[in-house]
Amino acid sequence: MERSDIVAEDLIAAAIAARERAYAPYSNYKVGAAVLTEDGQIVTGCNVENAVFPLTLCAERVAIAKAISEGAHAIAAVAVATQNGGAPCGSCRQVIREFSAPDSPIFIARLDGRYRKHTIGQLLPDSFSAEDLQRGSTK
Repeated sequence: MERSDIVAEDLIAAAIAARERAYAPYSNYKVGAAVLTEDGQIVTGCNVENAVFPLTLCAERVAIAKAISEGAHAIAAVAVATQNGGAPCGSCRQVIREFSAPDSPIFIARLDGRYRKHTIGQLLPDSFSAEDLQRGSTK
């Protein structure tokens, strides 16, 4: 998929809709995410909290796990939607990087559709990736 084919508004609308399905009884901070796979499919996720807080699942990681489990091999773009435009946490940034190129766009949106755009490379500079595990890596 070409980067120019990505329609931010479609991905953001899917993330906002996914946010409505969030299970957030403890924080009341609902998050929705949508990932665009390399073959053009949009897969969504929402945060799923747990009374044992470390077991909480972030929306971004839910969406990515769904996409990968359904056969995707790479992510072309990610949108995340929160009431106040909160950015992905560090764990989510690392998982996004695992399945995307450094120049993959990340759209961080508010519920009214306003958003800012970054790349995963900007959000996670000097990231560690599969390339670092290759024999003879000089990084």
